[in-house]
Amino acid sequence: MLDKSSGLSIRYQVRLLGINRSSLYYHPLINNDSEVANKIVEIYLSSDCRYGYRKVSAVLNSKGTKINKKRVLRLMQEMNLQGLYPRKYISTTKRDLEHKVYPYLLGGLKITGPNQVWATDITYIKIRDYFMYFVAIIDLYSRYIIAYELSHELGAGFCIITLEVALIKATPEIFNTDQGCQFTSSGFIQILERFCIKISMDHAGRCFDNIFVERLWRTVKQEAIYYYRPETVGELEICLKDFVHWYNNERVHQSLEYKTPADVYFGEKVKDLQCK
Repeated sequence: MLDKSSGLSIRYQVRLLGINRSSLYYHPLINNDSEVANKIVEIYLSSDCRYGYRKVSAVLNSKGTKINKKRVLRLMQEMNLQGLYPRKYISTTKRDLEHKVYPYLLGGLKITGPNQVWATDITYIKIRDYFMYFVAIIDLYSRYIIAYELSHELGAGFCIITLEVALIKATPEIFNTDQGCQFTSSGFIQILERFCIKISMDHAGRCFDNIFVERLWRTVKQEAIYYYRPETVGELEICLKDFVHWYNNERVHQSLEYKTPADVYFGEKVKDLQCK
């Protein structure tokens, strides 16, 4: 071991020990793309989706994660994350300019009970060398996950299936999404209109309009994906199934006064029926 209080220079001590002095200053790179991606997303969201790959790289390095800009750029491109640049915004779900966009209805709205507002979004999950796509519909009052689906394709089909499954269970007053083509597609919109559900969509480029779903994605990745590290689609499916059950029925939330989403979702619905 080197002794800085010995009076001997570091150069002389490493020569005596027969080690390379450069090894003293070596900081290992994080080789797992999933772990790096998690750090990137945290920094990206903390900047209100403003930081590009250069600033994200700088923050990562300042916090001890030694990584080059090219790797950060590659991962951000794979995750469809882009900072504020004087060019077209890119999101996980891309807007189709021919589809109708609906106004954002949640600004200043007080959410007072279950099934008043549902929200959905899509997130990426990397398995080996490719991404799977995970969609979930949650009740914003209770944070309860109503329905979810996993797909290897980023089309509207699996989102429509998830919506149909959710509407078997209940019907919300308002349904909020981003402006992605999956959610503005005729198939998705027609179902909402058939159930007389008010349609709300986030402002373009405002990832924090859907903050509760963004928090859910962070929880999914930190407390399931990066913890269990599934390597196959089968393992991922089991991981997500177990996570959703645990999240809904066992994970307490500080914002819910340390109750579970199921406690609040089903408890409040029972209370409403008793009042009537």
